[in-house]
Amino acid sequence: MTRIALITGAGSGIGQACALALADAGWSLALSGRRRERLEATCETARAKGAEAIAVEADVGDADAVARLFAEVEARFGRLDLLFNNAGTGAPPKPLEDLTLDEWRRVVDTNLTGAFLCTQGAFRLMKRQTPRGGRIINNGSISAHAPRPNSAPYTATKHAITGLTRSTSLDGRAYDIACGQIDIGNAATPLTARMAQGVPQADGRLAPEPLMDVADVAGAVVYMAGLPLSANVQFLTVMATRMPFIGRG
Repeated sequence: MTRIALITGAGSGIGQACALALADAGWSLALSGRRRERLEATCETARAKGAEAIAVEADVGDADAVARLFAEVEARFGRLDLLFNNAGTGAPPKPLEDLTLDEWRRVVDTNLTGAFLCTQGAFRLMKRQTPRGGRIINNGSISAHAPRPNSAPYTATKHAITGLTRSTSLDGRAYDIACGQIDIGNAATPLTARMAQGVPQADGRLAPEPLMDVADVAGAVVYMAGLPLSANVQFLTVMATRMPFIGRG
């Protein structure tokens, strides 16, 4: 039976890399994001690999949009075996006291509420499908352990994702739903390219940071996704070996 994966934030970066790696591994894909043209481009590449793939434009922070997303996944594929809660955003890097409430809410709506809404949708479908159950992987972050300067909204939501992961893992046991979290540090994507030139450090310096190949992140997600539901990677950290995380600050 072909396995079905839904990936949010799949039009670029980590989401796109994981989508294409799952396509290589034989998964069928539902790809979600806010920019249809990027999703369609990713779908075309996945189809060229032999995978069935659909693009569904959706803002994960919008409950109605998420409901339509899961209705489309069920109508097209009939089931869901993997949800990768990957969609995320950050606020402008400014002092905490200068952040606006709208900036805070935008990050919370995408990073936390979006993951919660998609988890609800996955639970509802995975509980009633046959065979029952499935897997949810949440994209945490190194920031789920230690913040960067001027990143309160992003850091707060990634700590909250860890709580959501644990609760989802516990509440899903009775329904054969496994949930784990991948915390990623410095994967090379267009979003992180600036790190090679210099990013703020805890001591106030600007310093370049090493990056790792995003394909190594995708390989880790494929490994987590491919486990039988009797096994689960609860938390996995994959990071550039020389990045200033262990001992940073």
